[in-house]
Order: sequence, then C-alpha cells, then structure tokens
Amino acid sequence: MDKSRSPDAMKPVDSDQTVKEILEEEKSEEPVFDGTEIPEMEPMRRSSDQSVELDSKAQQGSVINERAAAIGNFVKEKGAIVVSTFIRRLSGRKDENDLPVEVDKNDVSASGNGEKTVSDSEIKPKEVQKKSEERSTWNPLNLIKVGGDIVTSTTGEAGDANVPGLTEQPIAKGRIIVYTKLGCEDCKMVRLFMHQQRLKYVEINIDIFPSRKLELEKNTGSSIVPKVYVNDLLIGGLTELKKMEESGILNEKTGALFNDEPSSAAPLPPLPGEDDESGCGKMDELATIVRKMRESITPKDRFYKMRRFSNCFPGSEAVDFISEDQYLERDEAVEFGRKLASKHFFRHVLDENVFEDGNQPYRFLDHDPVIMTQCYNIPRGIIDVAPKPMAEIASRYIRTTEELQRVETSDLSREEKLAFFINLYNMMAIHALVTCGHPAGPLDRKKFFGDFKYVIGGCAYSLSAIENGILRANQRPPYNLVKPFGQKDQRSKVALSYPEPLVHFALVCGTKSGPALRCYSPGNIDKELMEAARDFVRNGGLIVDPEAKVASASKILRWYNTDFGKNETEVLKHAANYLEPAASEQFLELLANTQLKVSYQPYDWSLNI
Repeated sequence: MDKSRSPDAMKPVDSDQTVKEILEEEKSEEPVFDGTEIPEMEPMRRSSDQSVELDSKAQQGSVINERAAAIGNFVKEKGAIVVSTFIRRLSGRKDENDLPVEVDKNDVSASGNGEKTVSDSEIKPKEVQKKSEERSTWNPLNLIKVGGDIVTSTTGEAGDANVPGLTEQPIAKGRIIVYTKLGCEDCKMVRLFMHQQRLKYVEINIDIFPSRKLELEKNTGSSIVPKVYVNDLLIGGLTELKKMEESGILNEKTGALFNDEPSSAAPLPPLPGEDDESGCGKMDELATIVRKMRESITPKDRFYKMRRFSNCFPGSEAVDFISEDQYLERDEAVEFGRKLASKHFFRHVLDENVFEDGNQPYRFLDHDPVIMTQCYNIPRGIIDVAPKPMAEIASRYIRTTEELQRVETSDLSREEKLAFFINLYNMMAIHALVTCGHPAGPLDRKKFFGDFKYVIGGCAYSLSAIENGILRANQRPPYNLVKPFGQKDQRSKVALSYPEPLVHFALVCGTKSGPALRCYSPGNIDKELMEAARDFVRNGGLIVDPEAKVASASKILRWYNTDFGKNETEVLKHAANYLEPAASEQFLELLANTQLKVSYQPYDWSLNI
C-alpha cells in the first residue's frame, strides 16, 4: 500500500512521541566552490605545469592512469570514512538525561598529525555532546560532496542520513529593524556589527524610503541614524549596541526574539515599492484568497515517509477551505488548489506533485526552512502584489527584489535567462557584500556563495546555484563531485540547455581578479558577452611572452576549463580569440609550433574597491 495514501502517512507530531527514533527534517547543502583547491583531487584535473603539445597521445595515457589512481585512493579513503560514520551513528545512545548523542564528522577520520580515531567503545554520550557543542563550524569534508551525502533540492530536506549540524534551526518570531542612510560610515559599522554577531535584520534606508524618515522623527524625536530596534524596543546606535553587548543585555534581548512577537508599536519592514509611485502594482486576487487560507489553516510539524517536516498542512484541509470559501465542488477545489500552487503560494514538501486531495503535506512558500533562514528578499512573507514583467523588475532592483518571489522564469528564452541571471547574480553579490561583509577566507566564501539566497519563482537560489546550476547548465563546481540540481529539482527546468563559457567574464563577486561590472540586455547579450571577454582577456586575463615561450592565464580558465575545451590546448585557443588580432595570431602560432609553458595567476580574493 502506498504510504502517501494511507491515513497514517502524515499526522501531527505528538509532544510525547519519541521523535529521536524518526529521522528529522534537515537542510540540504549545495555544492559550492570557495576558492580552495583540494590536493587529493588535483591529479584528477589537467596539469597546468606541463608543456602544451598538439600530439599528446602519450601524455593522455599517463594522465588517465594518474586519474584512475587518484579516484581509487579517493574512493577508498572516503569509503572508510562513510563506514566509520555509519557505525558511529548506529552505536549512538541517549545518556541518563535523555540527551541526544551527536558525533562530530571531524572525529571520524584521523587528523593530519597522525592522531588516532577514538574507538566506539570509548565514546561517552556526555563527552560527545560536549564536543558537539564546542566544535568549530569548519569541516574540510564539506569541500568535497559525496553523492550519497546530500540531496540537492530546493525543498530544504536532506537525504535519509541524520547528519549532525544540519537540522533545522529555530526561527525567530520577532525582528530587528535598522534605520540607515546612504554614505553613512556609522551605518556601515552597525551592519558589520550585526554580521559579526550573526544577527539577521531588516534595513530601512531613509534615503530610499523618505516616509520612514518622518516615522523615525516622530518616534524618536530625531532623524539621526543608525537607529536599531529590537521589536518595539529602541536600542540606539553603534555605541549603545556595544555597551549592551559588554553587559550581556544584548544577548538577552535578541534571545527573546525567538519567543516574543513584535507588538503593534514595533516598526514594520518596508513594503515593496513603498514611496515609489511607479512601484504600486495591483493586488493579486489569488493572494487575497491565500491570506484568508493562512488564517483558516494552522500549519504544524508533521511526519511523512518517516521524516519530520515543519509548518505543514495536509491537502485535504486546503481543499476543505477552498470548497467552502469559493463555493466549489471538491474536484473543482483541487483544480483551484493546483492553480494556487502553480503560482508559487505553496508546494509539496518533497515536490512529489503539484497539489492533491488527501494527507500529503504541503507548505506555504515562506515556511520553507531554506527560504525562512537564508533568503534575503522575503522579509514579510509572500507579497500580495501581482508579479511584474521581468524587464520592469530589473529597472527597479533595490525595491523590487521581493517581487521575484513568484515571478515566472520557465518561459524565458536563452537570451533572457542569460541577461536576467547575470545581472541578478551581480546585484545579489553586491547585496551580499553590503549585508554580510567581504568574505575573509574559504569558510566565509562558502557561506557567501552558498548561503545568501533569493526566492525566485518559488525556489531558493544562491550565487553558486545561479552560476553553476543555471548559467553553466547544471555543471559541478570546481573540486566538487555533485551537481547543484538533482533530477527532481524544480530549478533544473530553468537551467540553460548547455553551458555558456563567456559568463565567467561577466559574473562579478567583488574580487580584484574578477571581471568588471557591466549591465547586460537580452537583445545584445551575445555581443555584450564577447565585449566582456575581450576586456577581461586583454587586461591581464591572458599574458603571453613570445620570447620566453611562456603564457600566464587567469585561474578562471583553469577552474572552469571544461567549459572552454576538452584539454588545455583548446582552452588556450578559446581564450586567444579575445586577444588583439596580431597577438592572437602570434599566440596561436606559438601554441602550434613550440612547447609553450603555461602558468596560472594566483587569484586575488581581496575586495575590489
């Protein structure tokens, strides 16, 4: 019998039930390239220090052997880790205080200094719990994703393995509001302080929202910024924040956000298009129905297929509401529910169907755990304004990112997808730099490219998902073994049919070694990408010394070499197309007639200011 159809397939969670015996809902991690080149996988990549020769049959044999040996060692090593991890998880028990036992992934394998792994019999629950609490978030294994470790989907659910550290985090009921203005140094320091304290906040720029300046003057008697509110409590500026941090009061106030909802006196986040006459869109009639539906249906944590999912409702409850509210027969109500789901108001927790009557679980868009915690364009839930055409949204980016939540992207042409997602990536990167600060190292870059997300057409997209999933046609990021989108991932329908290599000369993440920032249009996208490629390659992307027979190329050509050609020779020939005609001809001649030594420039990750 199909579990999804059985009466017990999904039921509310009983508070007395032993939930530790059932796998909990988890977040999925997307493969992200953070700039770290992993030595174990280097033999699997093309050597950059060897000379380039056209007749490379002899070299291909040795390279294949090296790759085979590297893959064999890699599989053997990771297989031992997986077996050890599996045994540890099977042997996990609860201590006397009924506390869960968690095993640190870093304890699975021996360290580089030769430290031995603790045996299963020596693991004590309290020691494991203490180690789990004190461990660092850094885990080198996160740099290499093994196919069975994660399920790459947008639902926020992981595979069947209960991986410590990936369980769903508690969601704050309250909010932090920060009033700022353009060009304010103190405002910049407050943003940095919030980032260091890992506090999520909503920013109201009084230059962009003039009416909020009047609101601030009315509530505080002054329009001086920055001003920080925790719910309805006025904290003040940077000085007051630091004093509260030193006294411990700040932790107490921010900790209360998980339990205390904001009162009516608390400042509200800005509405999309607020203070902008051009941004006033007509109300979406379907959104009005869904708002009433949310008041009628109470989402709960429920079990489905031996997994726990938060904030869900069964399809039967939605059909009951639609039938009563719209005066429809049950079959008609199901069709109407499918219409709502197709407009990205809610979705099946595992994307198994669009919408059906019965016990299968569905969840409102803003209740998805990934969207709730990692997406920065959904501060107040699903918007009630009808989504605008893509071109109009692009022209008013700052105040209309929320309108991307339910915009349609599946019908875009190749040219429209390229222009839209390249522009969006570049603006998202700027938004991430302003909100989270410049990433200082590999771990920060991993969060920068993988954790900062937008809701676009009902799905959560990170910078990595846009680059590797959409623009590179769902190709693995460098030094990763997993593709961004799984087979059932809804985002794969939006991905390009084939990778576009020139996007690497257009995507900007604020680094000195990256390309220059440009704006791209669907009508001239191919021409504009060619111009961006010429600008990048001619300004240091490929440097050739004919006399020394040496070429120095950007690391981008090495990291994404599979997008440019089958081997290093093809990659260099591709890059040569964007040199000056005379330099290109000379370089191709060197490439054909001599052994050209190729080196790759170190990538400068520092901020390009």
